[in-house]
Amino acid sequence: MLTGKTIVLGVTGSIAAYKTANLASMLVKLGADVHVIMTQNATKFITPMTFETLTDNKCIADTFDRNFSFDVKHVSLAKKGDLFMVAPCTANVIGKLAAGICDDMLTTTLLATKAPIILAPAMNTGMWENPILQDNIQRLQRYGYHFVEPAVGRLACGDVGSGKMPAEELLLEHILLHVAKEKDLQGRRMLITAGPTQESIDPVRYITNHSSGKMGYALAKMAALRGAEVTLVSGPVSIKPFAGINVIDVKSAQEMFDAVSTRSAEQDVIIMCSAVADYTPATYSEQKVKKHEGDMTIDLKRTNDILGYLGQHKPEGQLLVGFSMETENLIENSRAKLTKKNADFICANSISSDKTGFAVDTNKVTLISQTETVELPLCSKEETADKILDYVIKVKQ
Repeated sequence: MLTGKTIVLGVTGSIAAYKTANLASMLVKLGADVHVIMTQNATKFITPMTFETLTDNKCIADTFDRNFSFDVKHVSLAKKGDLFMVAPCTANVIGKLAAGICDDMLTTTLLATKAPIILAPAMNTGMWENPILQDNIQRLQRYGYHFVEPAVGRLACGDVGSGKMPAEELLLEHILLHVAKEKDLQGRRMLITAGPTQESIDPVRYITNHSSGKMGYALAKMAALRGAEVTLVSGPVSIKPFAGINVIDVKSAQEMFDAVSTRSAEQDVIIMCSAVADYTPATYSEQKVKKHEGDMTIDLKRTNDILGYLGQHKPEGQLLVGFSMETENLIENSRAKLTKKNADFICANSISSDKTGFAVDTNKVTLISQTETVELPLCSKEETADKILDYVIKVKQ
């Protein structure tokens, strides 16, 4: 995913510096050319040799180091880097950057580059909350620097609060958001639904379906990587959302309807990938449940038809995409759904094998519009998501 990209990691004097070794390794595994610049204080916590072993590139810690082939190193790396991330980033380095001070190789290179810069602060809670630091952060944000908020937890000093360096996985996601893919969805506002809904029968039981949310979360991730502003309306799932996505958690079909309908008019694209429960209990009598616990009869009523509502109220220029999962006559039934719901195209989701459908990592989807039928190959859900988004761009042109 990062083949051909050059990522420059800055490491400053914090106990969290050891975590950056894992981040460097993760980037290399994704194909990135990784270079590391350390401050002198950082070398007290982790050695340059660690990063050199992981990246196969010389780690720079001394501005006047002569033990490498000659070039103006801070300028060459500043030009070569596709993205810079400083993790951990101390209050000291944030202050230097905000003031334009460049007295070591790291700050000199950062001031010379025109590439995106992400800072991941790590420090004591008191330092993080200090108004001087917060003013410096706001100044850097005005200059276009990006920040990853520190995590909350137990710090090395023993305090508990904000200031922990974020997990390496989250830092990687922020890097991917900037450089992993072409931003061909930049400026697009997309709302995607994912997962099941739950309709309570009583305080213990509920009606639901087997949806895992994997396809919807894959769509949200790939759309974010391609530059879209993504809102994900999610039923109860066990998936962690990708960085940069606005997630709205819902449980019932009514909650999903409310979340989607109130935001629908402002969206450029809506993709209904959730498996909404068709019915909800119409009434509930605690006495009745107690009497007939072994053989309970439940009165049901239909839930709101969210896709149908969106199709009826679709503003001009908006693209509406639905999903269809059928046990038989997949194409015919999906084509009928396309017309009935007034969608722009339907993703007909095959459940013909154990490699497609709910809770697996691969999928086989057929895209059905009023003018054509496009059968996608069996591939991962992220690859499927990318192909669906390719079709979104094609239709929107």
